[in-house]
Amino acid sequence: MTTSAKTETLSWSCEQGIIELELHRAPANEIGSQTLEDLEGFVKALDELKIEAAALIIHSSIAAGFCAGADLRELYHTGKTMGEHDRITGVREFLNRIHAVLNVIDETPLTTIAAVHGTTFGGGFELALACDLIIADKMTRFCFPELRLGLIPGFGGIPRLKRDLGNAVVRDLLLTGRSMNATKAAQVGLVSQLVGEGKALVAARSTARQILKFDRGTSAAAKRFVKPIPHAELREEIDIFCDLFSRPAVDAGLRKFVESEDPYPYLP
Repeated sequence: MTTSAKTETLSWSCEQGIIELELHRAPANEIGSQTLEDLEGFVKALDELKIEAAALIIHSSIAAGFCAGADLRELYHTGKTMGEHDRITGVREFLNRIHAVLNVIDETPLTTIAAVHGTTFGGGFELALACDLIIADKMTRFCFPELRLGLIPGFGGIPRLKRDLGNAVVRDLLLTGRSMNATKAAQVGLVSQLVGEGKALVAARSTARQILKFDRGTSAAAKRFVKPIPHAELREEIDIFCDLFSRPAVDAGLRKFVESEDPYPYLP
């Protein structure tokens, strides 16, 4: 049985026990209000899809990369039409919604695989971190560029990265804003499989077929044991983000980003 759907920013299908979620919003899969709404539609559909599946692959058809993160232009322009209180309230509501989506992906009994390439920054990096496995092609770069905006990652990246890696790596990514290439990411244990350019999805599909060989209940039990969800830290991250968001440095950072003539202003 094949099940599929397509929206403005993404599409998904389920065939032979494997669900594939494809991101396809140009130019770089920025996560704004429309993408969030479409992701919410996907996780709602996931309730039924997971009954007939064992694995979920998330990937991008956009050449620039997996996902450049939050739609900062939308965030900036929407904020300009609101008062300070409404602006912070709106940001908190958005964060609560995206956290709910990523928590579903994190907690699903399916084995989840992020097949990434190119730009995997900010919220895109955080989406990948919600998955059980990250398979990256050699041109992938990971980064938390939020520091340049006076912010911390807000989609759950810090608690999930802390769960998976040593604090030295977490601090380097968080406090320097530097990007990490795929080779280094594999060396520190962030990436489970490093493949040639353009081969991440092929490798993810091969891995998913391997997963299909095993009992779903056993895989789900193993996942619950090794991958606890840091709910308290996730909630605290939202509070810290919203507190920082009210500061003038954030408005200045967002304005600089929006006014930049660089075609890829999110790059370090």
